[in-house]
Amino acid sequence: MRTSLFVCCCVFALQCFPSMLCFPARGSGRFKAAAVSEKFPDLKKRGKVPQAQDLVKEASSSTNTSNTWKRPRCGVPDYPAHKDVHYPGRHRQRRYVLSGGRLEKKHLTYRIISFPQQISEEKVRSIFRDALKIWSNVTPLIFEEVYSGKSDIRIDFTRYWHGDNLPFDGQGGILAHAFFPKTHRQGDIHFDYDESWTIGNHMGTDLLQVAAHEFGHVLGLQHSRSPGAIMSAYYSFTYPLRLSEDDKSGIQQLYGPPPDIRPPPHSPTPKRESSLDNYLPTNFQPDACETHFDAVSMIRGELFFFKSGYVWRIRDGKMESGYPALASRHWRGIPDSIDAAFEDKSGNIWFFQGEKYWVFDAEKPIRGPEPIWTLGLSVSGIQAALRWGPDSDYNIYFFKSGSYWRFSPRENRVESAYPRSMRDWSSIPDDVDAAFRDNDGFAHFIRGKQYWKFDPNDMNSLVGYPRYFGVDFFGCKY
Repeated sequence: MRTSLFVCCCVFALQCFPSMLCFPARGSGRFKAAAVSEKFPDLKKRGKVPQAQDLVKEASSSTNTSNTWKRPRCGVPDYPAHKDVHYPGRHRQRRYVLSGGRLEKKHLTYRIISFPQQISEEKVRSIFRDALKIWSNVTPLIFEEVYSGKSDIRIDFTRYWHGDNLPFDGQGGILAHAFFPKTHRQGDIHFDYDESWTIGNHMGTDLLQVAAHEFGHVLGLQHSRSPGAIMSAYYSFTYPLRLSEDDKSGIQQLYGPPPDIRPPPHSPTPKRESSLDNYLPTNFQPDACETHFDAVSMIRGELFFFKSGYVWRIRDGKMESGYPALASRHWRGIPDSIDAAFEDKSGNIWFFQGEKYWVFDAEKPIRGPEPIWTLGLSVSGIQAALRWGPDSDYNIYFFKSGSYWRFSPRENRVESAYPRSMRDWSSIPDDVDAAFRDNDGFAHFIRGKQYWKFDPNDMNSLVGYPRYFGVDFFGCKY
């Protein structure tokens, strides 16, 4: 009798053992689950955790009815465990967790290597722009898509084993993973190609939600313990997508807040010289002494400085009255911010922004927007354009991230899609914000608040440079 009872107890224990250990049962849910040792059988031996930061899955068990347990979540363990930090004089706790590293650049490039099958390429590009924008809106970070070559962030849709020892498992399991800064695959984001990717509905996995979360990881954020945060380990579907205060605090701890934009004081509406379409109220006008200009160009013998839809105009070394003014006062239809500008021999003015360019005859549009690749360029978002050489045989030089291209106005095309190194421009920094040639033939290269004056004969920066641009051109005092 005792023997029979002992056998029955053993059989009952063996049947219940999986539930007692909380092994998730494979169900019909969209996010299947598997034990860590199932996905990565060597983890038990080594006692290590993969370096990828987002293996999103749902752990569901017939014996567990907790809502939290059933929700899709990141499969990587939430560690190291940090205690809540209490700041003196504050009741708020810090719940975001930093990875211990950050990217050392503020201007970051990203490249989409492949695309999902369910969404058009154009739409996917738009989704990733929106996902990155939520982070750039609260930091000094700038994100720019490139279409070839090296990039800081690489986005790929791939299947099963794909070279990082973190295999995908087909539709319904792991959604994506990303790698922290300072790791051997820094900047890599992988999405499971076999998932049913959608946008703005519950019919599949929303790409915007997952992408925003993954970008947080490559920027250096771990999972947040704040419910509702984008960096929460649990997947959620929320529109419109926005950062929580916890997400914002975490990313600003790494990169700081966006450049200071001073709110206007509470005072009566200032007197304006003309309509709002043409001029800026005093309280709102950008400060030429503090700003970093988007583009500068010599047009009709006058200097024009562009920033965030506004333009300054200098003639004979003096600022024209009524400026800064909206750039649309002169050129209706150009975007709010431009990357570069130049005037060709015919007096036509070229404007560049992102993947497009526009051409104006004085203030009349004659071309654009047209894709920049029609000029032979393999990149977008050029940083500066310089007309250089004698008027009878000049070329245009496009600059971006330590490289430059020579554009022939006669052929209307760059001479080669492959860039040359900025080392050819002795003493000029790799990254420049703007460039122009003055009436004496000297080239000026601008970066931040400083500029370098380049001698066309010696092909070198003049002695005594860089100097402060605001001091020499706007009379600023630093």
